[in-house]
Amino acid sequence: MSTYTPIATQTLGSAAASVTFSSIPQGYTDLVLVANVQNTANDGDEVAFQLNSDTTSNYSRTRIYGNGTTASSGRASSQTKGALAINSTSMYSTVIANFQNYSNSTTYKTVISRGSSASNFVSAYVSLWRSTSAITQITILPDSGTTFASGSTFSLYGIQVGNAAQKAQGGNIVTSDGTYVYHTFTSSGSFTPSQALTVDYLVVAGGGGGGFNYGGGGGAGGLRSTVTATGGGGSLESALSLSSGKSYPVIIGAGGAGSTTSSSNATNGSNSVFSTITSTGGGGSSGSGVSGRAGSNGGSGGGGAASNVTGETNGPGGSGTANQGYAGGNGLATSSGGAAGGGGGAGAVGAAGTTGVGGAGGAGVTVAISGSSVTYAGGGGANANGTNGSGGAGGGGAAGNPATSGTVNTGGGGGGSGTTSGAGGSGIVIIRYAV
Repeated sequence: MSTYTPIATQTLGSAAASVTFSSIPQGYTDLVLVANVQNTANDGDEVAFQLNSDTTSNYSRTRIYGNGTTASSGRASSQTKGALAINSTSMYSTVIANFQNYSNSTTYKTVISRGSSASNFVSAYVSLWRSTSAITQITILPDSGTTFASGSTFSLYGIQVGNAAQKAQGGNIVTSDGTYVYHTFTSSGSFTPSQALTVDYLVVAGGGGGGFNYGGGGGAGGLRSTVTATGGGGSLESALSLSSGKSYPVIIGAGGAGSTTSSSNATNGSNSVFSTITSTGGGGSSGSGVSGRAGSNGGSGGGGAASNVTGETNGPGGSGTANQGYAGGNGLATSSGGAAGGGGGAGAVGAAGTTGVGGAGGAGVTVAISGSSVTYAGGGGANANGTNGSGGAGGGGAAGNPATSGTVNTGGGGGGSGTTSGAGGSGIVIIRYAV
């Protein structure tokens, strides 16, 4: 059974044009607003809301309404506010609103609400905010621009997975399968246990960018895991023992940018961090005009660049980090079909370039920490004078013109290109503990 956890309460000591809840924590599944409000003017006005300071026409609303004698319904789209209930100037109205799946960063946000005023009316609303951003701020205001009366109260609650199940706060998505609770971080934040916990984790860094002009594939972000398998063929990491009430930092590494000239290296991915665990960003690749044409070292190494001139230096792949990832593949310089090396993956070395065929990115590692098996940290494919290399399983970007970037929140390396190189994919952190 889900439980309400108080986040914040505000009571108006004087009339106010709006009430705002900001810096809303992201460790819950849904939010519930409970308000007891009265307008100072415009009887029958709507209680409205705006999210994340968005005042553009991204809202729509559908309502039904009745006063015991008559009933009506209506809909409005392309609005600058959503709506929660009908309000009154003669008495306080009770409003209960559910902000569903509020921390999700891939779908639009739905708000279901109901309101009533004694001996006056009842109403029910469904509003939509057409944004995929996680909700971090809610502003409540009268739709017509008047004010809420002194004494109006507003309380915001978070819905937990279950009082017996969820033992910590933090993460963009929190789920439970009855055996474990899973906290998934797709953006940086913190993890705060409400009791002493022993936790498993997956920490994947950002992937490196792909190279330009016979450029190699970007190396995958380093991968460290206590479940199923870890990167670089190493032994599983050890679980962490965490203290009650302590806030542990979680940093999600960004993917590195692809190079834009043949004489510049692509950028390495950024490190991802959970508590004392750091995974190293993937190595960026090189371009044909860089001295030595070497891929950069990283969690997994960037692929070496190539050249279309026989006898020029074959670019060596960058090294991976022990127990996190593998090296990038070597590039091949030849006028008959120069080909760069694929970026290293968490599960395999990037393939070397062969005549006319760019190296494929090294495969990632499949981890079942989230309750299902998912592959992460594949290396990027390499550019060639012929056939471009494919991205490694686990989010690695394919080489091409333009190349494909590494997949977001997999730590995949970016693909190499002769025109537009791919960026590395951002990392991810998943934490689990027993129910």
